[in-house]
Amino acid sequence: MKKTIYLLSFLFALSLTINLNAQTDKTGITAAQALKISVGPRAISMGGAFTAISDDITSLYWNPAGSANIVSNEAFFNHSSLYADIRHDYAAFASNLGDIGTVGVFAALLSMDEMLVRTIEKPEGTGEYFGYSSLVIGLNYSRYLTDNFSIGFNVKYITENLWHMGAAGMAIDIGTLYKIPVLNELRIAASISNFGTKMQLSGRDGTIVYPSGAGGANLINANIELDKFDLPLLFRFGLSSDLVKMKESRLTLAIDAVHPNDQNEYLNTGIEYAWNEIVYVRAGYNTLFEKDSERGLTFGFGLHYRVIDMLKVKLDYAYQDFGRLKDIHYFSMGVTF
Repeated sequence: MKKTIYLLSFLFALSLTINLNAQTDKTGITAAQALKISVGPRAISMGGAFTAISDDITSLYWNPAGSANIVSNEAFFNHSSLYADIRHDYAAFASNLGDIGTVGVFAALLSMDEMLVRTIEKPEGTGEYFGYSSLVIGLNYSRYLTDNFSIGFNVKYITENLWHMGAAGMAIDIGTLYKIPVLNELRIAASISNFGTKMQLSGRDGTIVYPSGAGGANLINANIELDKFDLPLLFRFGLSSDLVKMKESRLTLAIDAVHPNDQNEYLNTGIEYAWNEIVYVRAGYNTLFEKDSERGLTFGFGLHYRVIDMLKVKLDYAYQDFGRLKDIHYFSMGVTF
């Protein structure tokens, strides 16, 4: 118990140090926004209050310690069509290796359709097109240190590409999850996401040709060095508990406090009802108290059906209100085997 408290306190103190430093340096400006796109209709429909639940493969995004709850093998795929014709795809696989722990891999791709290049001289377009994409590839490891306490880590490689320029970086996630046998199992969790290097775009689009000499007869190539930007750091602290836990029914309530380095703090809240762990109904509220937030109400449902003893198929759906932007519908398919 003391070790658990020490670890949770360390994560909390580390997050405060990181975020207090970040608050004094370009608050609100971060790179690699793909790291902030939520994963999994189950968690999204619960308002993103998933840090202390994290008992399936989507925990690789929300809390890397949660993958220790995977009992066999699990695969997952999530495709989302976001606002402004932006697409987000996420795939993951994790396997429980017994006493060694759980290992997993995941990849996320944020992409968009190509857009016309416009300049002051040619506002209707130059005939060229540009695009943007971001790729995140990661490895996960987690295990139970005691019967009720797990810890997990992610290592991630991030790339961003904008027309003829690119940037790359590395990051780590650290998470803990502790289960207390009271109130039908009270779960306490904390995680730090995206602690890593700064990212800086570079490439031929940063080269400018300057005329020099008499009459501008000479041309000199000059490279513009762009700023380096922090990754979107997130510290999450979560609580969850099963308010009702009977043979056929379960009702789980969860709440997360989130402290980012590019926005003010906010809360996520959510609730999940399960019938025989087959049919699920969920609802929540996202980014409560966040300044100028466009997010809010969420809800969704799921069907997890065991086809045979060794194979379970998980189908989940979520709806999220994005205010002045279009509402988003999320779909995913997972397999446990």
